[in-house]
Amino acid sequence: MDALARGLEGVVLTETRLSMVDGKAGKLVIGGFPIEAIAPNASYEETIFLLWQDRLPTATELTQMRAQLAAAGTLPTETIDLLRAVAQREHSPMDALRMGLATLGLDDRDINAVALQANSAKDNRRRATAVVGAVPALIGAYHRLCIGQDPVAPDPTLGHAANYLRMLSGETPSPARARALDTYLNTTVDHGMNASTFTARVIASTRSDIASAVVGALGALKGPLHGGAPGPALEMVHGLQAEVRQTGRPLAELAEAHVRAVVGDGGRIMGFGHRVYRVRDPRADVLGAALQRLHPRQGDNPLVDDARVVERVVLDVLAELKPHRPLATNVEFYTALMLHALELPVSAFTPTFAVARVGGWTAHILEQVAEDRLIRPRAAYRGPIDRTFIPLQERGPSYP
Repeated sequence: MDALARGLEGVVLTETRLSMVDGKAGKLVIGGFPIEAIAPNASYEETIFLLWQDRLPTATELTQMRAQLAAAGTLPTETIDLLRAVAQREHSPMDALRMGLATLGLDDRDINAVALQANSAKDNRRRATAVVGAVPALIGAYHRLCIGQDPVAPDPTLGHAANYLRMLSGETPSPARARALDTYLNTTVDHGMNASTFTARVIASTRSDIASAVVGALGALKGPLHGGAPGPALEMVHGLQAEVRQTGRPLAELAEAHVRAVVGDGGRIMGFGHRVYRVRDPRADVLGAALQRLHPRQGDNPLVDDARVVERVVLDVLAELKPHRPLATNVEFYTALMLHALELPVSAFTPTFAVARVGGWTAHILEQVAEDRLIRPRAAYRGPIDRTFIPLQERGPSYP
């Protein structure tokens, strides 16, 4: 057997034109554009059009795509009924999203078509559009049902980001808030061969359908080591703020004590360090700049102001305690601040990551469909090979 690559670390699975991650240089490229160039300027619809078709859309194409995504957000009655039942049982939003996506074939059997390799690229993009448009609608509907309110249908005159905020809150957001969410969605739309993207490609490689591949990716995103860090990062800052109010001690002093205690116990500081990046995550800077545009003055958002203080302390202490292990700010830290600034509930943080990443998942699925190669790695067997089978009647109380 070849040498083991636990976690598939260092293994190159395929070629892609979708995104390039340079962990040493702290660089991320999306569809040929540096993340700093595309995330704050493009709409999310432009970005996924780029990923799907390798070019930016014309004005007419963008208008058509927005209309198609909004139409895909009109959920079947049976889906709403399911979400209502799920809400009554208080399941997590990620579970509700997974179950809701599985119902899309009720109104459109073509969503579950498995012969993707035999279909035209246009047909497969239509399926991808249906899934991408449904994800924010499902999350918005479930959130509102959980708080005793009726779901809000998408507005075909709004963009994808604005519609998502509207379907959550029931109110049309300001252009500035919609722009901030667009920036977040673009920043996290794709990121190399991460766990959920790999899952989607494995399922697509079996010639399964797009909806099934996305549901599998959701399962991977649900895990706290992949998509669940924004909540804990925010909880850390909130906890330190509460301690300041209780004790009157300086925030920086409390933050330092907290970091030293967590690291001393072998714990992790959520929002810092990354599997790929050995320097600061470039997405953190993009979201930090977006937050600055959303709240340009000191004091506009005290949480952001305090979080920046905590960030500086964490980085200093980690550099001291772990000098040989680079642990810089990652995207989750500023994701928490951005989504909080947009007044999203913490329960919607990881689902909102899915709103962004489903565009990348579908783009990878379309790439995998074109490659049409079953992903089938090997495992190194380390067990016995010559056991003697003992019949059931001979396995006495002392067995084995």
